[in-house]
Amino acid sequence: MVADSLPAYGWNRNAHFKLVLVNQIDDNRSVVKETHQKFNGGYRSWGSLFVNLSDFNDSKQGYLVNNTCIIEAHINVQASQQRESSNNKVHVIETSDESSPTGSCGSSETDSSDLTLRDLLDLESLRNEELDFVPLLEEACVWHPSLIRSQSKRTARFKSWAFTSLGQVLHILKTSKVKDMDEETSKNLKGLWEELVMASGFDLAWLEPYVESALGMKNHVEKTLQVNKLKESMVALDTKMKKLRGELVDAEVEFEEAKRALDELSKGHIDIDLNADLCYSIY
Repeated sequence: MVADSLPAYGWNRNAHFKLVLVNQIDDNRSVVKETHQKFNGGYRSWGSLFVNLSDFNDSKQGYLVNNTCIIEAHINVQASQQRESSNNKVHVIETSDESSPTGSCGSSETDSSDLTLRDLLDLESLRNEELDFVPLLEEACVWHPSLIRSQSKRTARFKSWAFTSLGQVLHILKTSKVKDMDEETSKNLKGLWEELVMASGFDLAWLEPYVESALGMKNHVEKTLQVNKLKESMVALDTKMKKLRGELVDAEVEFEEAKRALDELSKGHIDIDLNADLCYSIY
């Protein structure tokens, strides 16, 4: 795009795009990210994690082979809403038969797809600890636009509860280690999750396996702690047995030496009663 053709202030574009990080060893392990987003001059949205950097740099994983990686981009861009309403045309930059069809949408769904998290959530009303949830929520909304659509007609209070509760769940999963999943943390996560599933209206099928895995960690943690405690006890007992075996060997050596000395002294020796009276005779 050259300078003379730059769009006017307030421009926007609705785009459906798919990015594919190709696995050059096993095509079934290729990573696909697909979403529908609105881009404009006043809002920026960064992408999400495709694959861990360590896995990407490991040539055995198949993403970077001979210092070469392959990324496929499938993009379908609609013109601004004004142009769309006047000529009802879709401008295609690049498409592929592999792209999943988006289907037709009603006007209400189209409008809600233009919304962002910041349009629905009053950031100034959030507490400091809740502000940490915003980047996680924004990332989730990028890859799961239905989160935005499901809350577009809710009250401000309900939206605040739904998104902050989801943010808490995401924050626990993002920042907690396996060892942190104790009774209290598991109970908190379980309560938040059950409330979200029952009342939020979110489609959380994409998150459910991770929550279930985290909730199952409590039993694993307890068993691991028990196993580690038994291992430590066995190490201590093994050390004690080795020490006792060493003392037994030393005692056996001393016993044999004492036995030989006793045999030597016993030659020609007559046992006497050490408690017998010495006495004497006067006649």
